[in-house]
Amino acid sequence: MPQNDLKTDPNLANAWKTKAGRDLTDAELLAMPDSEYMSDQQLEFFRSRLQSQKEDLLANAGETTEHLREDTSIVPDPADRATIEEEHALELRTRDRERKLLKKISQALTRIDSGDYGYCDETGEPIGLGRLLARPTATLSLEAQQRRELKQKLFGD
Repeated sequence: MPQNDLKTDPNLANAWKTKAGRDLTDAELLAMPDSEYMSDQQLEFFRSRLQSQKEDLLANAGETTEHLREDTSIVPDPADRATIEEEHALELRTRDRERKLLKKISQALTRIDSGDYGYCDETGEPIGLGRLLARPTATLSLEAQQRRELKQKLFGD
C-alpha cells in the first residue's frame, strides 16, 4: 500500500493519537502526518525498535560463545575438522558484522537522546520514515547515501 493511501485510511490516520510510540505498527507510523516527524511518539517507536534489535544481537552473541565452546571436541577426520573450522569462521564473521551493527545502534540511540535522530548528517534534511523503518541506524538521506556510494565507486574509499 503506497504511503499516500496510508494517510487517507481513517483507521490508520488516527490510530497514532491513542497509542504509545512503542505500540505503533509500521503502517500507523507511516500514516502519521508530516507535522509529527520525529515527535516524541516517533522517537519512542524507534528507540523501542533499536533497543529490541540490540537485545536480540546481544542474545545471539551469547549463543555463539556457547556454540564455539561446545564444538571444541577433537575430530580425527581432517575433512570434518575443516568443515567445523569453516563454520566457526563464518559464524565469527557474522558476529563481527553484528558487533559493528551494535555500535551503530548505540550511536542511533545517542542521536535520539540528543535530538539529531531522523535528520541527515550531510544536509540536515529529514531522512524519511520509510528509510528509517528499513534501516533504523541510517544517518544519511537516500540522496546523500547515493552520492556517497557513487563517490566511493568513482574515487575509491
